[in-house]
Amino acid sequence: MVATTFDTVGAKTRWFYVGMSSVFVLIAFGGFIPTYWAKLASGSFTGAPILHIHGTLFFTWTLFFLAQTTLVATGRVLDHRSWGMAGISLATAMGFTVVLAAINSMKVADTFGMADQARRFSIVSLTALVMFAGFFGTAIGQVRRPEVHKRLMILAMIPLMQAAMARLFATALTPPGVIGPPPVFVSVPPGLTVDLLLVAAIVYDWRTRGRPHPVYLIGAPLLLVQQILIVPLSATPAWMSAARWVESLTG
Repeated sequence: MVATTFDTVGAKTRWFYVGMSSVFVLIAFGGFIPTYWAKLASGSFTGAPILHIHGTLFFTWTLFFLAQTTLVATGRVLDHRSWGMAGISLATAMGFTVVLAAINSMKVADTFGMADQARRFSIVSLTALVMFAGFFGTAIGQVRRPEVHKRLMILAMIPLMQAAMARLFATALTPPGVIGPPPVFVSVPPGLTVDLLLVAAIVYDWRTRGRPHPVYLIGAPLLLVQQILIVPLSATPAWMSAARWVESLTG
């Protein structure tokens, strides 16, 4: 009876992660409908090619993440592990496109005199990349500890969702005719909204385990600190120097 109950809880937990992955796909796709997908369909999107590559890799990642969680939920753990190297390669490529997309934004902003605003705002995507890389890299190192690994992967997904959520906020709240990078503080509400997914995961842990997993107790505060501190840090000389260095990587 105890074993049966344990197996049932384990099966429900695995499908919980599939549900979370599905939400990530919906956010990633839905968030970019107004600013990317709709414009792409109408032929009115005018961004640089790197933005297409960046968007394709990131949306592919969310689908890949959904596929990986589904493999585990259906008992195909060996297949899940076999695809692990593909996931590492995809995540690495994503990281390069984040940097290149940030550089593109800074160079475009420079053409209409808003380079410093773009340099300040680049802290949003570049620090989110650092958070993703940290959680993802740790998750790979903990692949033999499934309970730790899967929660680290959830944490890694949270920074990736912030950009899509921010597009929804911008579409709803930005006045018509506004151009250029927004101030950094506007990234905070979308980030906190995405954090609600992490809250849901913590609550689910609480209900099924009796307490939140230590991974969440460490990772959640780190995410919150990153989301809040980027506002004051973005205006510091140290960050502006770092942003100029990043911008100089492509000449």
